[in-house]
Amino acid sequence: MAFQLPSLPYDFSALEPVIDTQTMQIHHGKHHGGYVTNLNNAIAGKPALETKSVEALIGDLASVPEDVRTAVRNNGGGHANHSMFWQIMAPKGKGGGGEPTGDLAAAINSTFGSFADFKTRFGEAATKRFGSGWSWLVLKNGKLAIGSTANQDNPLMGEAICGLSGKPIMGLDVWEHAYYLKYQNRRPEYITNWWEVVNWTKVAEIYQAAK
Repeated sequence: MAFQLPSLPYDFSALEPVIDTQTMQIHHGKHHGGYVTNLNNAIAGKPALETKSVEALIGDLASVPEDVRTAVRNNGGGHANHSMFWQIMAPKGKGGGGEPTGDLAAAINSTFGSFADFKTRFGEAATKRFGSGWSWLVLKNGKLAIGSTANQDNPLMGEAICGLSGKPIMGLDVWEHAYYLKYQNRRPEYITNWWEVVNWTKVAEIYQAAK
């Protein structure tokens, strides 16, 4: 199989109480696992697609045959998005929470005014995303920017496809399956609490690589 479901870098219960154990089990095993299975099925028997990374696939959807393009967009996006999502979280107080430091902190402060202002703007993008989707911090033309995408779209797909472009630095899943068991319809509460498990060390690594 071209793609595999990555293991979590922590236990299913590690993000309690911010994200509950059952949500993590279902979200990782069923939802992300389903995207991987469906993506593999879509590209099966197409060597030109099977040898690409998921980022290369979703970053050049025009090269994907039309009969499987939507499946690759939805499921490739879901695989890429969740693979990042798991990595940029860590248990509260054990790598999760706090504030960024170094170059990332400087870039956030210079772009958005302060870390607090950045959190507000990022949270607004997540809160105001209608229906299912993601809130993103991206690096575009050497500068940080905030935006959101619908469904499992990823900024690598470009503005013409998903309304946002740039290299993803961090993303927040605001599909209901990411929070509904614990928070029901209280998406803003989920977003507020999520900052307590953000792994800023990993986000900074992604930022440096993107630069």
